Amino acid sequence: MHRPAQRLPRILVSAAVVPVMLVAAGCSSDSGSESGKAAKKDSSAKASPSASKAAVVKEAAYAKLPEPCKAFSSKTLGELVPKASKSGKEGRSDDTATRGSCSWDSLEDKGVKGSQFRWLSVSLLRFESDQTRGTGEKLASTYYADQVQDARSETGATNAKSEPVSGTGSEATQVSYDLKKKEGTFKQQVVVARAENVVVSVDYNGAGLAGDKAPSAEDMSKAALKAAKEAVEAVVTANQAGGSGAGAGSGGGASPSPSKSASGSPAKGTKSPATKPPATKN
Repeated sequence: MHRPAQRLPRILVSAAVVPVMLVAAGCSSDSGSESGKAAKKDSSAKASPSASKAAVVKEAAYAKLPEPCKAFSSKTLGELVPKASKSGKEGRSDDTATRGSCSWDSLEDKGVKGSQFRWLSVSLLRFESDQTRGTGEKLASTYYADQVQDARSETGATNAKSEPVSGTGSEATQVSYDLKKKEGTFKQQVVVARAENVVVSVDYNGAGLAGDKAPSAEDMSKAALKAAKEAVEAVVTANQAGGSGAGAGSGGGASPSPSKSASGSPAKGTKSPATKPPATKN
């Protein structure tokens, strides 16, 4: 009869222990939660400055372009386009600090014995580094690859050949092909070179008209390569202090924002007239 009374204190003691354990557990849980929040806050505070700091884009190597019609020496022009005006025909450009072009054409008329036609052009495109689009060198490299591909994809080209060129800027490619028209077979040479953030395109073609023989592809190739190297050297000279003469810069510092040329638009007035040679006398 007395056993239930003896068990009662044990039950009460057990019941009294449970709330204490729950309170302790609650305190431990609250403490962990606050600690976790504090750790996260501290971590966030440390990561915040670095996350808000924008990466700095490397400045473009070249800030100037040479005057396109002075990219070649008089001697080179005399060899490649002997009957042409040494002043050349400058292409239109709305931003001469980032793009420019010039062309020369030559017709050595021999009357009934035929004529020799030559055409030379140079196109210069400079790219500025951009915070969102990348460095000037990267943008120039992309445009360079596009220009090479365009030259390789010329409609109607035969005997096409493409090969890398050494010793001409950061990278260069020469594309050679024949283009047959009713006036004759034109020997076409295109050399695309990249000098850091500047892309130089030299287009040189020639044909024997009115029955005269076609020029040597080998001679045309050597002449185009010589012109390309000279144009690249002109870019370097234009960015040197006190640069003068052939290849001297026309001034114009780095543009504050990407120009139209930096979006990949080629300089105006650089299309080869190989498909429309000048009329010859009989």
